[in-house]
Amino acid sequence: MSSALLPKPQMRRLLARRMKFHLLGAFFVSFGCAALYKFGVAEPRKKAYAEFYKNYDPMKDFEAMRAAGVFESAPPK
Repeated sequence: MSSALLPKPQMRRLLARRMKFHLLGAFFVSFGCAALYKFGVAEPRKKAYAEFYKNYDPMKDFEAMRAAGVFESAPPK
């Protein structure tokens, strides 16, 4: 078999080349996951909390819990 037919294998910088590829891939995958979490979970959660507290009356809630006997320091009327 002639050595001219077979190319020489690359013996140097194999790890560096693969590492560069995998680091770039890992960066893009993690960036995508972070974006999906932000827009899929965090933003809807913030909207839900804002909507809840827009019409929330803490005194009304307190009076309802007081009437139910939840608090020992504030007996029901």
